[in-house]
Amino acid sequence: METVGTGADEKVGEDEIVGERRQLINVAYRLLGSVTEAEDAVQDAYARWYGLPRSRQEAILSPGAWLTTVTSRICLDLLGSARARRERYVGAWLPEPLPDRNEWDHAGGANPTGPADPADQIVLDESVAMAFLVVLESMTPAERVAFVLHEVFRYPFAEIADVLGRTPAACKQLASSARRRVGATRPPATATGQADVVRHVKEAWETKDITALVGLLNPAAVMTADGGGMVGTVLRPVEGGARIAQYMVAVADKAPGLELLERSVNGVPGLVAQRAGVVVTVASFDVSDGRVTRIWVVRNPEKLRPWAREG
Repeated sequence: METVGTGADEKVGEDEIVGERRQLINVAYRLLGSVTEAEDAVQDAYARWYGLPRSRQEAILSPGAWLTTVTSRICLDLLGSARARRERYVGAWLPEPLPDRNEWDHAGGANPTGPADPADQIVLDESVAMAFLVVLESMTPAERVAFVLHEVFRYPFAEIADVLGRTPAACKQLASSARRRVGATRPPATATGQADVVRHVKEAWETKDITALVGLLNPAAVMTADGGGMVGTVLRPVEGGARIAQYMVAVADKAPGLELLERSVNGVPGLVAQRAGVVVTVASFDVSDGRVTRIWVVRNPEKLRPWAREG
């Protein structure tokens, strides 16, 4: 006698599929550095799942693993084309910064009954810190996929091989090469130590104290800004603590009414600038030995959409 699935059984299966979305968004964001592209990749993966015949869906033992594999392959293709797109990008390209939803003003926060924002579903840990994402940008697409899937999400190389179309041994080599790139970077400052430095930077910027700013910046510090050609900003990195301090004070002179807020950026203490309640700039910092070594400034409004509810 043929067994027919009940509506309840189908509901459980559907819930399982939908429940994978948060994990897929987390994987895709770390692979792409873009909330928007991560959401598109996951939507594409779901479209492919729902496009399968029912018999094919039922033959897949782990729909979650299938979705992860398909999402990762989509991201791999996007990473391959991203380099060409970024060559046409105006100025420097930086990953999209993420807010901490726990810091949002509850009075103007998200509508709990509204559609879930993909940025809300990303777990903020060291693997999304701006410094880490910037290192990931230096990897080849295959290295990035192998490293993120294995080192961050603990996928076995046998499964990664299915994503990359290579042998497990080759995937292990890719992850090892990527690990060396990450290992060449310094460990980040503690959250408390970084928060103190960032607070002092904020105070010095607000008072236009260039001497204090120079003291807070490493002499070899580098500031990179991303305006995407949509808003004014420096197109090339500003190098040297003194030059960065001068630039920051010049911005303060030209930006009356700009309010600086201490906010978590990708899980790390940073600064957010807003005008008339609208976030216009998000700054991430890398701190070592009590001084700022790197500043990443995102001003491209398309990359600040997750911050629209900040206020």
